[in-house]
Amino acid sequence: MELSPVAMRAFAGLLKDRTGQELAASRHWRIETALKPLLRDRELPSFDSLAAGLADRRDIKLADAVVEALLNHETFFFREQAAFNMLMAGPVEALAAARGGTRRLRIWCAGCSTGQEAYSIAMAFADAGDRWRAWTVEIIGTDVSASIVGRAVEGCYSQFEIQRGLPVRQMMRWFTPDGDDWRANADLRRMVRFERHNLLDPAPFPGTADIILCRNVLLYFAAEERTRVFDGLAATIAGDGCLMLGAGETVLGNTTRFEPDAAQRGFYRPVA
Repeated sequence: MELSPVAMRAFAGLLKDRTGQELAASRHWRIETALKPLLRDRELPSFDSLAAGLADRRDIKLADAVVEALLNHETFFFREQAAFNMLMAGPVEALAAARGGTRRLRIWCAGCSTGQEAYSIAMAFADAGDRWRAWTVEIIGTDVSASIVGRAVEGCYSQFEIQRGLPVRQMMRWFTPDGDDWRANADLRRMVRFERHNLLDPAPFPGTADIILCRNVLLYFAAEERTRVFDGLAATIAGDGCLMLGAGETVLGNTTRFEPDAAQRGFYRPVA
């Protein structure tokens, strides 16, 4: 079953319109892999028939299902452990010194997928013991996919997912076996709030965020949409806040609203 240029343009256009993400030519193979299960579920004979179905604006669920299937949800616990260590030892401690009066921190995990990143941050704070006991640390995870946000809220992970990056000690402390899966304990789930959110829209909360993690998300955005996202993040972050991107991402050439942190690679500061 081949994917015609017409169908490919329809699917890629829908994804970009809904999320700002772009399917580069090198990733077009993902369309076939991602959408074949949808063809079976809908009992459709071809990708062209699926693309034709998108023309019926009344079938909102079909368009939603296509977008959900095309999104990349790759993530795992404590992804790039060294970066997490730098985050806690550098920006977090610096902000703790600056926020000693209010003892409040807000951390936004933008594009959080199934929640492992947000839960990793919650575990890092909780494992510090009394260091943060008198603090209010608000951790917000957002993603454009409603079903993925639902999974994050549930905090239920397969054996494969739970083993990716999560030390055994933390797995046993924070997760409980649930059939063939592992579920985050209620105490851990209470530390994080998850919401559906499109990065092209204004932040889903009032006020500012002290730290924003937007890692391995902007790789999939076209240049214009990527700049829009950076503008939105800059409007949301505190003046002395910190933005953390993925290892393959940078603000250079994409925005003038942030500049690299002089001391730590992968971290960026808002430009006054």
